[in-house]
Amino acid sequence: MTDLDDLRSELDDFAQPDKKGGHSLRHERILAGFEDIQRFAQEHGRAPQHGEDRDIFERLYAVRLDRLCALEECRFLLKPLDHQGLLTKSEAAPAVYEGLMSEDELLAELEGAAGSSDITQLRHVRTSTEKRAAEEIANRQKCEDFDRFKPIFQQVQKEIESGIRGTRPFELKAEIAPGTMFIVGGQKAYVAKMGKVFTNTQGRTDARLRVIFDNRTESNMLMRSLQRALHKDEAGRRITDPVAGPLFSDQYAEDDQATGTIYVLRSKSEHPVVAANRDLIHKIGVTSMSVDQRIAGARLQPTFLMADVDVVANYELYNISRTKLEKLIHRVFESARLDIEIKDRFGQPIVPREWFLVPLFVIDEVVQKIRAGTISNFVYDPKSASLVESLRS
Repeated sequence: MTDLDDLRSELDDFAQPDKKGGHSLRHERILAGFEDIQRFAQEHGRAPQHGEDRDIFERLYAVRLDRLCALEECRFLLKPLDHQGLLTKSEAAPAVYEGLMSEDELLAELEGAAGSSDITQLRHVRTSTEKRAAEEIANRQKCEDFDRFKPIFQQVQKEIESGIRGTRPFELKAEIAPGTMFIVGGQKAYVAKMGKVFTNTQGRTDARLRVIFDNRTESNMLMRSLQRALHKDEAGRRITDPVAGPLFSDQYAEDDQATGTIYVLRSKSEHPVVAANRDLIHKIGVTSMSVDQRIAGARLQPTFLMADVDVVANYELYNISRTKLEKLIHRVFESARLDIEIKDRFGQPIVPREWFLVPLFVIDEVVQKIRAGTISNFVYDPKSASLVESLRS
């Protein structure tokens, strides 16, 4: 059933006798309904149009116009008044809702048009898209493997209570990704999987999700259905990741406390492995001192490959644990950690642990995901030289 069927059902049945003399009550309704359409066309400079991106009342006017054009009696009655050519425009447009063209249904649709109430006073009517989103949230099934996800919900609740995680109003669909968690309809919802992204009939990107709820149910809903449900729910929230927060210089407030710097270095070592891959080999670290202080005397330290270095990027940190953040970054790039042995100035073999074979643009992408609070969902794939969703999500 379309949203326009719902609109029709919202209008009370009526059975009033025709007036004595002048237009019949039925004709008055038809005329008043057409005048609504004419006012719309005068205000907007065009006939009302169909489409889910249109206002619900414009879409109702468009269907009403189609129905008026479909009935010969209505065309005959309205043609002398059609100074805007609306009947002609609608006749040239593709036919819609052909199964709803009876006179009785048309008159029911025009209920109120000849009275004091106006169609645009129907504030409670939902579009078919909104109904579909609500249905997908409501239509759930039992999650057979809930025991896999129960520890996640328990851990997140503990982190919320301890302040490690917080909640914030939902804003963008980009916040919906595997591993993210929300509060919708009073329940925690965990996005366990996201299918292939596609373009829907409205030309918008969408994807099928597997969403697990903390009441042991799940839903195979569309991303945009979850998005609409979160926007509609006044209490809908995004549960932040543990690392989410004001990490960088363009995000801090006056009362934030400086924590340190993420630095990215490139080595000037003539070691054969380094020389052959110089543009891809980077040291990624976090320091509480200035980067210049940190790299002073680099050529004497095996952690810097016993060579001078170039600073290719750095990012200021605020209100964040340096140690935890460094471990997180290194976890993302674990598969690309450089396996190299360097001898210190005493001839002792050392294996540095902070050098990675990874392009600079991917490092920057990691930083952006740290800013967005979604980095925990990704790992680096050396084969494609790109970030991919973590299997644990």
